[in-house]
Amino acid sequence: MINRMELRVLVLAGGLSYERDVSLRSGRRVLDALKSAGIEAELHDADVSLLPALQADPPDAVVIALHGATGEDGSLRGVLDLCGVPYVGADARAARLAWDKPSAKARLREAGIPTPDWVALPHDRFSELGAVAVLDRIVSRLGLPLMVKPAQGGSGLGAAVVREAADLPAAMVGCFAYDSTALVEQYVGGTSLAVSIIDLGTGPSALPIVEIVPRDGVYDYAARYTAGLTTWHVPARLSPEISGRVVEVALDAYKALGLRDLSRIDVIVSEDGEPQVLGCNVSPGLTETSLLPLAVQAAGVDLGAVLGALVERAVGRAGRG
Repeated sequence: MINRMELRVLVLAGGLSYERDVSLRSGRRVLDALKSAGIEAELHDADVSLLPALQADPPDAVVIALHGATGEDGSLRGVLDLCGVPYVGADARAARLAWDKPSAKARLREAGIPTPDWVALPHDRFSELGAVAVLDRIVSRLGLPLMVKPAQGGSGLGAAVVREAADLPAAMVGCFAYDSTALVEQYVGGTSLAVSIIDLGTGPSALPIVEIVPRDGVYDYAARYTAGLTTWHVPARLSPEISGRVVEVALDAYKALGLRDLSRIDVIVSEDGEPQVLGCNVSPGLTETSLLPLAVQAAGVDLGAVLGALVERAVGRAGRG
Protein backbone atom coordinates (compact mmCIF):
# COMPACT_ATOMS: atom_id res chain seq x y z
CA MET A 1 0.00 0.00 0.00
CA ILE A 2 1.45 3.37 -1.08
CA ASN A 3 1.51 6.02 1.61
CA ARG A 4 0.99 9.27 -0.29
CA MET A 5 2.36 11.30 2.61
CA GLU A 6 5.74 9.58 2.25
CA LEU A 7 6.13 10.23 -1.47
CA ARG A 8 8.48 12.80 -2.93
CA VAL A 9 7.79 13.90 -6.49
CA LEU A 10 9.89 15.93 -8.89
CA VAL A 11 7.96 18.12 -11.34
CA LEU A 12 10.03 18.80 -14.44
CA ALA A 13 9.27 22.09 -16.18
CA GLY A 14 11.01 24.71 -18.25
CA GLY A 15 13.48 23.27 -20.74
CA LEU A 16 14.90 25.09 -23.75
CA SER A 17 12.07 24.72 -26.27
CA TYR A 18 9.94 27.52 -27.69
CA GLU A 19 7.33 26.48 -25.14
CA ARG A 20 9.46 27.11 -22.05
CA ASP A 21 7.19 29.80 -20.58
CA VAL A 22 4.09 27.66 -21.02
CA SER A 23 5.90 24.72 -19.44
CA LEU A 24 6.83 26.74 -16.37
CA ARG A 25 3.20 27.78 -15.95
CA SER A 26 2.13 24.15 -16.26
CA GLY A 27 4.79 23.08 -13.78
CA ARG A 28 3.67 25.53 -11.14
CA ARG A 29 0.09 24.37 -11.58
CA VAL A 30 1.14 20.73 -11.16
CA LEU A 31 3.19 21.61 -8.11
CA ASP A 32 0.27 23.31 -6.40
CA ALA A 33 -2.10 20.48 -7.32
CA LEU A 34 0.18 17.78 -5.90
CA LYS A 35 0.74 19.70 -2.70
CA SER A 36 -3.02 20.09 -2.31
CA ALA A 37 -3.24 16.30 -2.58
CA GLY A 38 -0.79 15.87 0.29
CA ILE A 39 2.23 14.94 -1.82
CA GLU A 40 5.63 16.51 -1.28
CA ALA A 41 6.72 17.98 -4.60
CA GLU A 42 9.37 20.29 -5.94
CA LEU A 43 9.96 21.98 -9.29
CA HIS A 44 13.10 21.28 -11.30
CA ASP A 45 14.28 22.43 -14.70
CA ALA A 46 15.54 20.01 -17.33
CA ASP A 47 19.12 21.23 -17.35
CA VAL A 48 22.62 20.02 -16.52
CA SER A 49 21.75 19.80 -12.84
CA LEU A 50 18.97 17.25 -13.37
CA LEU A 51 20.97 14.02 -13.64
CA PRO A 52 23.18 14.75 -10.61
CA ALA A 53 20.02 15.54 -8.63
CA LEU A 54 18.37 12.28 -9.71
CA GLN A 55 21.45 10.30 -8.75
CA ALA A 56 22.06 12.05 -5.45
CA ASP A 57 18.49 11.88 -4.19
CA PRO A 58 16.16 9.93 -6.50
CA PRO A 59 12.50 10.98 -6.23
CA ASP A 60 9.76 8.40 -5.93
CA ALA A 61 8.33 9.61 -9.23
CA VAL A 62 8.54 12.37 -11.81
CA VAL A 63 5.73 14.35 -13.38
CA ILE A 64 6.77 15.75 -16.75
CA ALA A 65 5.33 19.22 -17.35
CA LEU A 66 7.76 19.94 -20.17
CA HIS A 67 6.32 20.85 -23.55
CA GLY A 68 8.04 20.69 -26.91
CA ALA A 69 10.73 18.18 -27.75
CA THR A 70 12.21 17.86 -24.27
CA GLY A 71 8.99 16.66 -22.73
CA GLU A 72 7.34 14.92 -25.64
CA ASP A 73 9.84 13.30 -28.01
CA GLY A 74 10.64 10.40 -25.69
CA SER A 75 14.32 11.24 -25.13
CA LEU A 76 13.96 12.50 -21.56
CA ARG A 77 11.71 9.57 -20.73
CA GLY A 78 14.44 7.26 -22.00
CA VAL A 79 16.93 8.94 -19.67
CA LEU A 80 14.54 8.54 -16.74
CA ASP A 81 14.26 4.85 -17.64
CA LEU A 82 18.05 4.58 -17.56
CA CYS A 83 18.05 6.18 -14.13
CA GLY A 84 15.34 3.83 -12.87
CA VAL A 85 13.05 6.73 -11.99
CA PRO A 86 9.35 6.13 -12.66
CA TYR A 87 7.31 8.85 -14.31
CA VAL A 88 3.73 9.69 -15.16
CA GLY A 89 2.69 9.38 -18.78
CA ALA A 90 3.55 7.58 -22.00
CA ASP A 91 6.76 5.57 -22.18
CA ALA A 92 9.66 6.63 -24.38
CA ARG A 93 8.61 4.56 -27.40
CA ALA A 94 5.03 5.77 -27.46
CA ALA A 95 6.04 9.38 -26.85
CA ARG A 96 8.51 9.21 -29.73
CA LEU A 97 5.80 7.93 -32.06
CA ALA A 98 3.20 10.47 -30.98
CA TRP A 99 5.66 13.37 -31.20
CA ASP A 100 6.33 12.81 -34.90
CA LYS A 101 3.05 13.78 -36.53
CA PRO A 102 3.58 11.98 -39.87
CA SER A 103 4.53 8.75 -38.08
CA ALA A 104 1.57 9.06 -35.71
CA LYS A 105 -0.83 9.71 -38.59
CA ALA A 106 0.55 6.70 -40.45
CA ARG A 107 -0.08 4.50 -37.39
CA LEU A 108 -3.61 5.88 -37.08
CA ARG A 109 -4.28 5.21 -40.75
CA GLU A 110 -2.97 1.65 -40.38
CA ALA A 111 -5.40 1.14 -37.49
CA GLY A 112 -8.31 2.38 -39.58
CA ILE A 113 -8.67 5.60 -37.59
CA PRO A 114 -9.68 8.59 -39.75
CA THR A 115 -7.15 11.42 -40.09
CA PRO A 116 -6.85 14.08 -42.82
CA ASP A 117 -4.76 13.16 -45.85
CA TRP A 118 -1.25 14.61 -45.72
CA VAL A 119 2.26 14.83 -47.07
CA ALA A 120 5.45 15.33 -45.04
CA LEU A 121 8.06 17.45 -46.74
CA PRO A 122 11.63 17.94 -45.42
CA HIS A 123 13.18 21.32 -46.14
CA ASP A 124 16.03 19.71 -48.11
CA ARG A 125 13.65 17.95 -50.50
CA PHE A 126 11.64 21.13 -50.79
CA SER A 127 14.74 22.97 -52.02
CA GLU A 128 16.26 20.18 -54.10
CA LEU A 129 13.11 19.39 -56.08
CA GLY A 130 12.16 22.99 -56.68
CA ALA A 131 9.72 24.85 -54.46
CA VAL A 132 7.32 25.90 -57.20
CA ALA A 133 6.95 22.42 -58.68
CA VAL A 134 6.54 20.80 -55.26
CA LEU A 135 3.95 23.30 -54.06
CA ASP A 136 1.99 23.01 -57.30
CA ARG A 137 1.89 19.25 -56.88
CA ILE A 138 0.78 19.52 -53.24
CA VAL A 139 -2.14 21.75 -54.19
CA SER A 140 -3.04 19.46 -57.08
CA ARG A 141 -2.98 16.36 -54.86
CA LEU A 142 -4.51 17.64 -51.62
CA GLY A 143 -6.55 20.60 -52.84
CA LEU A 144 -7.31 23.76 -50.87
CA PRO A 145 -7.55 24.83 -48.12
CA LEU A 146 -4.52 23.28 -46.44
CA MET A 147 -3.07 23.21 -42.95
CA VAL A 148 0.70 23.63 -42.71
CA LYS A 149 2.43 22.81 -39.43
CA PRO A 150 5.76 21.51 -38.14
CA ALA A 151 6.07 17.73 -38.25
CA GLN A 152 7.35 17.89 -34.70
CA GLY A 153 6.14 20.56 -32.30
CA GLY A 154 3.20 21.84 -30.37
CA SER A 155 1.22 24.82 -29.14
CA GLY A 156 0.34 25.84 -32.68
CA LEU A 157 3.81 27.30 -33.29
CA GLY A 158 4.58 27.58 -37.01
CA ALA A 159 1.08 26.47 -38.03
CA ALA A 160 -0.98 28.26 -40.67
CA VAL A 161 -4.14 27.72 -42.67
CA VAL A 162 -3.63 28.23 -46.40
CA ARG A 163 -6.74 29.12 -48.38
CA GLU A 164 -5.05 30.43 -51.53
CA ALA A 165 -2.19 28.75 -53.41
CA ALA A 166 -0.29 32.04 -53.44
CA ASP A 167 -0.09 31.95 -49.63
CA LEU A 168 1.48 28.48 -49.44
CA PRO A 169 5.16 29.52 -49.90
CA ALA A 170 5.01 31.95 -46.96
CA ALA A 171 3.33 29.31 -44.79
CA MET A 172 6.08 26.81 -45.61
CA VAL A 173 8.80 29.33 -44.75
CA GLY A 174 7.09 30.09 -41.44
CA CYS A 175 6.81 26.39 -40.68
CA PHE A 176 10.47 25.68 -41.49
CA ALA A 177 11.44 28.28 -38.89
CA TYR A 178 10.30 25.76 -36.25
CA ASP A 179 11.14 22.41 -37.80
CA SER A 180 13.10 20.99 -40.71
CA THR A 181 10.05 19.03 -41.90
CA ALA A 182 6.63 20.44 -42.71
CA LEU A 183 3.41 18.47 -42.44
CA VAL A 184 0.93 19.66 -45.03
CA GLU A 185 -2.53 18.18 -44.64
CA GLN A 186 -6.01 18.76 -45.95
CA TYR A 187 -7.72 21.40 -43.87
CA VAL A 188 -10.96 20.09 -42.45
CA GLY A 189 -13.46 22.76 -41.48
CA GLY A 190 -15.77 21.99 -38.61
CA THR A 191 -15.79 21.78 -34.84
CA SER A 192 -12.42 21.61 -33.08
CA LEU A 193 -12.38 19.35 -30.04
CA ALA A 194 -9.97 18.17 -27.38
CA VAL A 195 -10.53 14.79 -25.74
CA SER A 196 -8.49 14.32 -22.57
CA ILE A 197 -8.00 10.69 -21.64
CA ILE A 198 -6.88 9.40 -18.28
CA ASP A 199 -6.29 5.91 -16.94
CA LEU A 200 -6.26 5.62 -13.17
CA GLY A 201 -5.84 1.86 -13.30
CA THR A 202 -9.17 0.62 -14.60
CA GLY A 203 -8.56 1.37 -18.28
CA PRO A 204 -8.55 4.58 -20.29
CA SER A 205 -11.62 6.79 -20.12
CA ALA A 206 -12.46 10.12 -21.71
CA LEU A 207 -13.14 13.25 -19.72
CA PRO A 208 -15.85 15.65 -20.96
CA ILE A 209 -15.05 16.85 -24.47
CA VAL A 210 -13.82 20.43 -24.79
CA GLU A 211 -15.01 22.42 -27.80
CA ILE A 212 -12.55 25.07 -28.97
CA VAL A 213 -13.77 28.28 -30.63
CA PRO A 214 -10.85 30.62 -31.45
CA ARG A 215 -11.95 34.20 -32.10
CA ASP A 216 -9.99 34.43 -35.36
CA GLY A 217 -10.79 30.90 -36.50
CA VAL A 218 -7.29 29.43 -36.01
CA TYR A 219 -6.15 27.84 -32.75
CA ASP A 220 -2.57 29.10 -32.91
CA TYR A 221 -0.11 29.94 -30.13
CA ALA A 222 -1.69 33.30 -29.35
CA ALA A 223 -5.19 31.84 -29.30
CA ARG A 224 -4.08 29.09 -26.91
CA TYR A 225 -2.34 31.20 -24.31
CA THR A 226 -3.80 34.70 -24.52
CA ALA A 227 -6.89 35.31 -22.41
CA GLY A 228 -9.89 36.40 -24.43
CA LEU A 229 -8.81 35.05 -27.82
CA THR A 230 -10.56 31.69 -27.48
CA THR A 231 -13.86 30.50 -26.07
CA TRP A 232 -14.23 26.98 -24.75
CA HIS A 233 -17.41 24.97 -24.28
CA VAL A 234 -17.28 21.98 -21.98
CA PRO A 235 -18.99 19.68 -22.46
CA ALA A 236 -18.86 20.32 -26.19
CA ARG A 237 -22.06 21.31 -27.98
CA LEU A 238 -22.50 17.99 -29.76
CA SER A 239 -25.33 15.54 -30.09
CA PRO A 240 -25.05 12.41 -27.94
CA GLU A 241 -24.48 10.36 -31.09
CA ILE A 242 -21.59 12.46 -32.36
CA SER A 243 -20.11 12.77 -28.85
CA GLY A 244 -20.07 9.00 -28.62
CA ARG A 245 -18.28 8.68 -31.97
CA VAL A 246 -15.71 11.31 -30.98
CA VAL A 247 -14.92 9.49 -27.73
CA GLU A 248 -14.67 6.17 -29.55
CA VAL A 249 -12.25 7.56 -32.14
CA ALA A 250 -10.14 9.27 -29.46
CA LEU A 251 -9.88 6.11 -27.36
CA ASP A 252 -8.98 4.11 -30.46
CA ALA A 253 -6.19 6.60 -31.21
CA TYR A 254 -4.93 6.44 -27.61
CA LYS A 255 -4.70 2.66 -27.83
CA ALA A 256 -3.24 2.55 -31.35
CA LEU A 257 -0.39 4.86 -30.30
CA GLY A 258 0.30 2.83 -27.15
CA LEU A 259 -0.28 5.71 -24.72
CA ARG A 260 -0.80 5.46 -20.98
CA ASP A 261 -1.86 7.46 -17.91
CA LEU A 262 -2.97 10.69 -19.58
CA SER A 263 -2.96 12.38 -22.93
CA ARG A 264 -5.01 14.72 -25.06
CA ILE A 265 -6.36 13.67 -28.44
CA ASP A 266 -7.19 16.51 -30.84
CA VAL A 267 -10.19 15.84 -33.06
CA ILE A 268 -12.07 17.76 -35.72
CA VAL A 269 -15.70 16.97 -36.52
CA SER A 270 -16.34 17.89 -40.13
CA GLU A 271 -19.50 19.62 -41.24
CA ASP A 272 -20.99 16.25 -42.21
CA GLY A 273 -20.52 15.01 -38.62
CA GLU A 274 -17.52 12.75 -39.14
CA PRO A 275 -14.70 12.91 -36.55
CA GLN A 276 -11.07 12.83 -37.65
CA VAL A 277 -7.99 12.73 -35.43
CA LEU A 278 -5.54 15.58 -35.94
CA GLY A 279 -2.92 14.50 -33.41
CA CYS A 280 -2.20 13.85 -29.77
CA ASN A 281 -0.21 15.32 -26.92
CA VAL A 282 1.52 13.13 -24.34
CA SER A 283 2.35 16.10 -22.10
CA PRO A 284 -0.82 18.21 -22.18
CA GLY A 285 -0.65 21.79 -20.97
CA LEU A 286 -1.87 22.42 -17.44
CA THR A 287 -1.98 26.23 -17.44
CA GLU A 288 -5.01 28.32 -16.55
CA THR A 289 -6.10 28.28 -20.22
CA SER A 290 -5.16 24.65 -20.97
CA LEU A 291 -7.68 22.07 -22.04
CA LEU A 292 -7.07 19.11 -19.74
CA PRO A 293 -7.75 21.11 -16.53
CA LEU A 294 -11.00 22.37 -18.11
CA ALA A 295 -12.05 18.78 -18.76
CA VAL A 296 -11.07 17.68 -15.25
CA GLN A 297 -13.12 20.50 -13.74
CA ALA A 298 -16.12 19.65 -15.93
CA ALA A 299 -15.88 16.04 -14.76
CA GLY A 300 -16.29 17.25 -11.19
CA VAL A 301 -12.97 15.89 -10.00
CA ASP A 302 -9.96 17.59 -8.47
CA LEU A 303 -6.78 18.00 -10.51
CA GLY A 304 -4.67 17.17 -7.47
CA ALA A 305 -6.59 13.95 -6.92
CA VAL A 306 -6.07 12.93 -10.54
CA LEU A 307 -2.35 13.71 -10.52
CA GLY A 308 -1.94 12.04 -7.14
CA ALA A 309 -3.54 8.86 -8.43
CA LEU A 310 -1.33 8.91 -11.52
CA VAL A 311 1.76 9.36 -9.36
CA GLU A 312 0.74 6.37 -7.25
CA ARG A 313 0.25 4.37 -10.43
CA ALA A 314 3.73 5.28 -11.71
CA VAL A 315 5.26 4.32 -8.36
CA GLY A 316 3.35 1.05 -8.41
CA ARG A 317 4.62 0.22 -11.91
CA ALA A 318 8.15 0.49 -10.56
CA GLY A 319 7.34 -1.96 -7.77
CA ARG A 320 7.84 0.63 -5.06
CA GLY A 321 4.37 0.40 -3.59
